[in-house]
Amino acid sequence: MLHANDRDHERCREFLETTTETLVVPSSVIVEVCQLAERLGGPDHEVAFLRSFIAKEMIIESVEVQDFERISELIGQYADFPLGMVDASVIALAERLGVSDVATLDHRHFSAVRPRHVEAFNLLP
Repeated sequence: MLHANDRDHERCREFLETTTETLVVPSSVIVEVCQLAERLGGPDHEVAFLRSFIAKEMIIESVEVQDFERISELIGQYADFPLGMVDASVIALAERLGVSDVATLDHRHFSAVRPRHVEAFNLLP
């Protein structure tokens, strides 16, 4: 979304502009997105991302203590990927919240992981 020349830019932009669902963002994702936004687009992009929470375009879901058991389990189980903490936290929160739709371009990891609550994630966009 942040990089206009990226091959996935248009479909990400369209998804974000047309989705009627409120996007839930794990707190663990915010720092990673801010670093990427600043690197690709500069401070203005980072500010825009952060302001999307203020405008309630997206909501933050905290990673709770009980999530770390599942996060560490996933990291160990998928160590050959490797599956890092950020991706594992998205999976753990989706399981805890009973969410099957996940907005990601990382189909490699999210297609391979078998969530506990559904057969597979529905990957968007």
